[in-house]
Amino acid sequence: MIARILFALAATASIPLVLGPQPAHAAAAPARLIQMDHISVEVIGKGSPVILIPGLSSPRAAWDGVAPELAKSHAVYLVQVNGFGGDDPRANLKSGVLNGIVADLTALIAQQKLKDPAVIGHSMGGLVGLMLAARHPASVGRLMVVDALPWFGVLMAQPGAELTVAMIESRAAQMRDAVAASFGKPPSKPAAEANVASLTRKPESRAKATGWAMAADPRVTALALYEDLTTDMRGELKAIRAPVTLVYAWNDQYPLKDRADAFFRSQYAAIPQASYAGIGDSAHFVMLDQPAAFAATLNAFLAG
Repeated sequence: MIARILFALAATASIPLVLGPQPAHAAAAPARLIQMDHISVEVIGKGSPVILIPGLSSPRAAWDGVAPELAKSHAVYLVQVNGFGGDDPRANLKSGVLNGIVADLTALIAQQKLKDPAVIGHSMGGLVGLMLAARHPASVGRLMVVDALPWFGVLMAQPGAELTVAMIESRAAQMRDAVAASFGKPPSKPAAEANVASLTRKPESRAKATGWAMAADPRVTALALYEDLTTDMRGELKAIRAPVTLVYAWNDQYPLKDRADAFFRSQYAAIPQASYAGIGDSAHFVMLDQPAAFAATLNAFLAG
């Protein structure tokens, strides 16, 4: 399923890409908003801390299905990357977007004195979670990665072939430049609809995704996409001390359950404490396609 996302982007690179439908923000009014260079963070609820990081071009509304319930017993930190959701890009118009997000999250955890926060990241947000947990292990209590990989580049390889970041860098740069070139041009709604069509199995979610896709700043999407494709965390997984839950999608088309199970286990084998949760009949946006199953998995993860 993640492979489809990359190929959809390559085919429709003249429009901004959003990884996932964004419903109207359902969470209660935030207790406060924390603005940082690379992210903004809404804080709702009280209790043990939970940090929710959305994926490429997705605003914090990606977590509307779980945030209000979590806020009944947790302090929920809803991250939004500056430039996604139509807000000011701030520092995200130059390279170093992912490292900047990790730096802001590390500062947030220290400044707010968050003790062993649970970090949940979807897609690109999952990669950010891996970077945070590997490079700042004292900052993360536990980590959930939702339908993401330690390096997306593996999906661009031919069967049996080995790739390196250097081998795909030029292709990643072409994709970055094509997306960035759409800045200032009216986005195509039909192209946006086609681009998000495979990301969720629910028509109503795809409809909402289209509006958010056209609202995202393509300059930020372009830089983040390039960095996502050229960041290889496989060699750093062994540094992660926190327990990690890997949530991934499978459905009756692709990937089938057995193949999805084997693939994700092979990609994350180096993590010292890993558990796996495949959620069926879902596409990339697991939490939107199977909200009850995702909520149960999330509750089990938080219960430890």
